[in-house]
Amino acid sequence: MRISLPGDKSLSHRALMLAALAQGTSTFTNLSPGVDVAATRRCLEQCGIPIKDRGNKVVVTGGGGFKTPENDLDAGNSGTTARLLMGLLAGTGIKTRIVGDDSLSRRPMDRIVRPLQEMGAKIHISARETLPLVLYPATLNSLDYTIPVPSAQVKSALLLAGLVSEGSVTVKETIQTRNHTELMLQALGVDIQLSDKNVTIGSAKQTIPKFSMVIPGDPSAAAFPAALVTLLPDMEITFDGLLLNPTRLGFFHALRKMGGDVTWKTKKRVLGEEVGTLTVRSRLLHGLRISGDEIPALIDEIPILAVLASQAKGETVVRDAGELRLKESDRIKSICENLRRMGTRIQELSDGFRILGPARLRGAAITTYGDHRIAMAFAIAGRVASNETRLDNPDCVDISFPGYHKLMSQIAR
Repeated sequence: MRISLPGDKSLSHRALMLAALAQGTSTFTNLSPGVDVAATRRCLEQCGIPIKDRGNKVVVTGGGGFKTPENDLDAGNSGTTARLLMGLLAGTGIKTRIVGDDSLSRRPMDRIVRPLQEMGAKIHISARETLPLVLYPATLNSLDYTIPVPSAQVKSALLLAGLVSEGSVTVKETIQTRNHTELMLQALGVDIQLSDKNVTIGSAKQTIPKFSMVIPGDPSAAAFPAALVTLLPDMEITFDGLLLNPTRLGFFHALRKMGGDVTWKTKKRVLGEEVGTLTVRSRLLHGLRISGDEIPALIDEIPILAVLASQAKGETVVRDAGELRLKESDRIKSICENLRRMGTRIQELSDGFRILGPARLRGAAITTYGDHRIAMAFAIAGRVASNETRLDNPDCVDISFPGYHKLMSQIAR
């Protein structure tokens, strides 16, 4: 079976934001159809950026002519939208209030606010250091900042702010996170230096040319059908046109370590990104241990990794993944609670979990907490469980992957 997936969510957010700054009209094909990316588009349109659909293309007229929106910018459930918009808009001279849904309004925003304030941004944030927050007109200056907790969203927000700052911006990481923003900026000719885990935007305000892009398929989305194919007998699937950025392949490296049959091959580069094919075949799995530097590259795929671990022989241990408690739900709690209901021997840890497999999964009522990754993972668990598995909110997968359940039915038929 060969399939092409919807466009990568991380690239789609960034492409829209950079196109808003670019000089001229930028065009995108295969933009992510998810609700999160739609929130980014809507917020940019509210700030005066024209974005149109032309057939299967999305056309953005840039130039950075941001206007103060008449209403709040609603990021919905999208942490990427809220956090990257803070960096994008902090130095544009507009005033705006950013809000989100109940889940997003519980997630920490101080990790973005503090370094932006060091640059000179004027931001009023709630006492809980969460949304809602208000951005005021400000002039941004230079910054040399080491990110204390690995976060591609923090890094990207500061780099976006650096594009309109009066001085250079250097962002340092202790553990490398996904590097889409800097690769795209480098490919577009921005004055940017990349060295090891450091990124520096030059001291002059940057000009971005118009650009076009076919957004490659989302490797985070690919993890879920790949897991299903691994668990079902005599199956094979190939993903065409998939993003193969090394910082996004942590799940597939982990699957290989568990005994999975996974191969990939780069076919081309698109704005600095490796794009190609990835093939997965059925295999029996064994447990593994994951911690430390391995975690950032598969943080979004840990829910489906846990489902695989429930079917693997032996013990699987995940540590140093405390950031999971600050996602759309407390994903450590969500994983442990739901796998336990399905008959898995699992121990909840402060920063991860321990699973002893394999388990004979039984159908259960799954609490998704409105978290698309939890819903996607336990839809897979339900496919290999006895009896019926019921998700309390199956439609929340639309946040990142509309049509997900239909695709899973096609694979498992």
